[in-house]
Amino acid sequence: INSSKIIKNVKLIFISDVHLGSNSIKHLNKIYSKIKNINFDLLLIGGDLIDSSSFDIQNLTIFKNIKVPIIFVSGNHEFYIKDSKEKLAKLENFKIKILDNKNFIFKDINIIGIGDNQSSDKQKIFTTQLTRKNFFNLLLIHKPSIWDDVNQNIDLMLSGHTHGGQIFPFNYFVKLQYKKIYGLYEKLNSKLYVSSGCGCWGPKMRLGTNNEILEIIISNNK
Repeated sequence: INSSKIIKNVKLIFISDVHLGSNSIKHLNKIYSKIKNINFDLLLIGGDLIDSSSFDIQNLTIFKNIKVPIIFVSGNHEFYIKDSKEKLAKLENFKIKILDNKNFIFKDINIIGIGDNQSSDKQKIFTTQLTRKNFFNLLLIHKPSIWDDVNQNIDLMLSGHTHGGQIFPFNYFVKLQYKKIYGLYEKLNSKLYVSSGCGCWGPKMRLGTNNEILEIIISNNK
């Protein structure tokens, strides 16, 4: 992603929809094995990290091995679990910074985190309030639903939730709800990437889609 607002290249890893609980700790370990040898500056987690009350939060210890900032925003599934607020608060014990309705400045990048458990109108208001002029504004939000309303002030938005449809032909039903279901979208100087996610929800299978870990370089190169 190229921008004149960036002085020095920043490389980030974006993961979403890991669905720990539905998926085992082995799945998280596999994701870690894929990224541990990559030299990156930030790890962004776009929600639905945990989806079950049965998941032991202590199994997130592996995140302590990551030596760069880890930024997290909540997805819908985090709020379906019992005692969700208490469990989310414990993420900080594993070096995971919760950025729901807050911003975080990293070099030339203003990372805007928007939580899932609120109306889209509130999400838009928080996004506008947290935008910073002259910074590269990166919006991290679980669902790709507000981009058409906020993109004029956002350089890059990262979302998940859709799983890319996960299983053909359900992708057609998902597309009825979300116009932007998977991949990179552009409008003027703004970009949106909707990830298919790192894990499955429901059936442990995909058809016509893949799990993915996203590696993004934000650069001044023209």
